[in-house]
Formats: sequence, C-alpha cells, structure tokens
Amino acid sequence: MLSTDLADLKAYMADNPGAVIEDVARGRNVTPRAVIEALPSSMVRMGGGEHFAAAMQDVAQWGEVTLIVHTDDAIFEFTGSIPAGEIGRGYFNLMQPKGLHGHLRHERCAGIAFVERPFMGKNSAFVNADGGIMFKVFVGRDETRALRADQLARFRQLADRIAA
Repeated sequence: MLSTDLADLKAYMADNPGAVIEDVARGRNVTPRAVIEALPSSMVRMGGGEHFAAAMQDVAQWGEVTLIVHTDDAIFEFTGSIPAGEIGRGYFNLMQPKGLHGHLRHERCAGIAFVERPFMGKNSAFVNADGGIMFKVFVGRDETRALRADQLARFRQLADRIAA
C-alpha cells in the first residue's frame, strides 16, 4: 500500500472508528487486517497467531459471548459459550457435540487483534494468513445491554498477555 493510501486510510478510520472493517476493506481494496491496523493505536493491540490455542482456551472460560463470521455472502452470529478445544489432526477442534462445534485451521492464524472501538464494543478478531478475518469474538452484554465487566477484564488481561 502506498504511504499516501495508508495515511488516507488512517485518517478515515480516525474519523470513522465504528465503520464495518470488512466494508472498508472491500471499498478500498485492502485487507481487513490493513483496516484494523489503520485504527488509532489507542483502539487496537495485535498479538501473534501462535497464541491462537491459548486465546481460544481463555475465551472458553468467559461464559456467553458472541462469535461472528462475516463473509461476502452472510454474517453468522453465535451467542453462547465457546467450547474448549484442542489441537489434533491439523485443526483446533472445538470439543462439544451440539451448539458451536467444528474444526479451525489454527495454523492459518497470523494475528489476534484486540479491538476497543465505538462499534459494538470490544472484540477480538482472529486474522488469517491472507489478512482476512477468520472470526470475531465480542465481549458479552448483561441484561441492561452493558458490556459484562468480568469479560471486559478477561479481554484486557488476555490482550496484555498476548499483545504485550
């Protein structure tokens, strides 16, 4: 990306921090990771993808969160507890028979972004090797729709460990 394009993207994200990452990326022909990294530094911290399993094990202890998978064709949302998982046969396997389960290609995770911005609160975005977003995990909300303080503390503690 040219430095003028990067400066323009950073200015845009400073003025529009709540913009949908994938929409900005598509509109500017850049990766979602480039958009995340263009957010003001006070809103994002990046950790390495090698922390994928540890991050997922931690998130599995948070309780009810919202996991989002955003593709060009759909936005899938799951609200509930993320199951514990383990690495086996080349995947990080979510270990429960019902609800959210499946097999994640953990080795394609190139980074974990800890994002705190106006749009929908606090989330972790797991970024793939191509600069795309594998999925996002949003801190849960309580019965008054406020962010859960216990999860927000866990989110920040995980960011401190991974993105130090």
